[in-house]
Amino acid sequence: MRIVHCFRSPVGGIFRHVRDLVAAQTAAGHQVGIVCDSSTGGNFEDRLFSDLKEHLQLGLARIPMQRHVGAGDLVSAYRTYTAIKDMEPDILHGHGAKGGVYARVFGSLLRVFRSRVARLYSPHGGSLHYDSNSLTGKVFFAAEWLLARMTDHLLFVSEYERRTFCEKVGLPPCPSSLVYNGVQDSEFAKVATKRGAPDFLYIGMMRDLKGPDIFIDALAEVTRKTGRAITAVMVGDGDDRNKYIARANALGLADSIAFHMPMPARKAFALARIVVVPSRAEAMPYIVLEALAAGKAMIASRVGGIPEIFGNESPALISPDSAELAETMLAVLEGEKAFCAAMPKEAELRSRFSASVMASGINDAYLSALKTDDNAAQAVKA
Repeated sequence: MRIVHCFRSPVGGIFRHVRDLVAAQTAAGHQVGIVCDSSTGGNFEDRLFSDLKEHLQLGLARIPMQRHVGAGDLVSAYRTYTAIKDMEPDILHGHGAKGGVYARVFGSLLRVFRSRVARLYSPHGGSLHYDSNSLTGKVFFAAEWLLARMTDHLLFVSEYERRTFCEKVGLPPCPSSLVYNGVQDSEFAKVATKRGAPDFLYIGMMRDLKGPDIFIDALAEVTRKTGRAITAVMVGDGDDRNKYIARANALGLADSIAFHMPMPARKAFALARIVVVPSRAEAMPYIVLEALAAGKAMIASRVGGIPEIFGNESPALISPDSAELAETMLAVLEGEKAFCAAMPKEAELRSRFSASVMASGINDAYLSALKTDDNAAQAVKA
């Protein structure tokens, strides 16, 4: 198959998801290409693209893509359509809100010119995070409803995401599948924590949705209650990074929190004992799977698909609230051994959240979509 992945921002979980798929799909003999934004990402992402290029037989097209809808979308859309058309895909897989729009609109346009292309969409949370009662949410969900009728297969990364789509957009009018994100077999090797490492680690994008402010506020509260400096590491980048550094300084945590730019997750895991994921919203975050596979204990928000990893009664789960996070941090510091023992076991993680299981499920969806596309083409000819 000729497979093209289209998405906006080459950072975070979506980019990780696509990289894993590219590796699995090229190993299976498929030809793969990527179309994504050129204005996000830094040196770390440039190195990841450099490693990917030898696998991208259909090429890599990086085009400026705005996060929000604007006049610049017209030029971006035309260049994106041209790049996709030149790659001549059998499978056009859109990831995230903007990637999903481009994949389905441009895939449908290619069909007008008799191209054989199946259109697939993975929301990865995206527009589903909006409040259905807000004007923005209503606009996005109306658009999702229309685009669903231009979709050959919907791929959800968690039951939560599938349920949210049905509640906010409606029952899918096309086939759909639940395929969990998965990590590579090599990532199940344990990562040793450096001797004398800080207590807690935040790793992720520096934006409010991911809760770095919740993490900082909780650290300040634990420091106040214990009367000692609780140490932490924060790894990540984003437009609001300086805002969080200022917040930490204002709370007297300048000497307690070390800020680092993005680095490989397994390198970051060695920097502290307990990982914290205080997100306000998620679909199925890779960082949770990566940390658990590496043998790290963690505290995580009870949002999105995260409870599907831990189980609803896990002591690791909290509300995305600084006071509750602080209480859980205190409990972990007082009973760290028992807390670590409550983490999901490796065998269960491998059976549900491995990259090979994920790639197989998505390949099945591709074949199903192509079969549907062939049947539709034959009906038109008849």
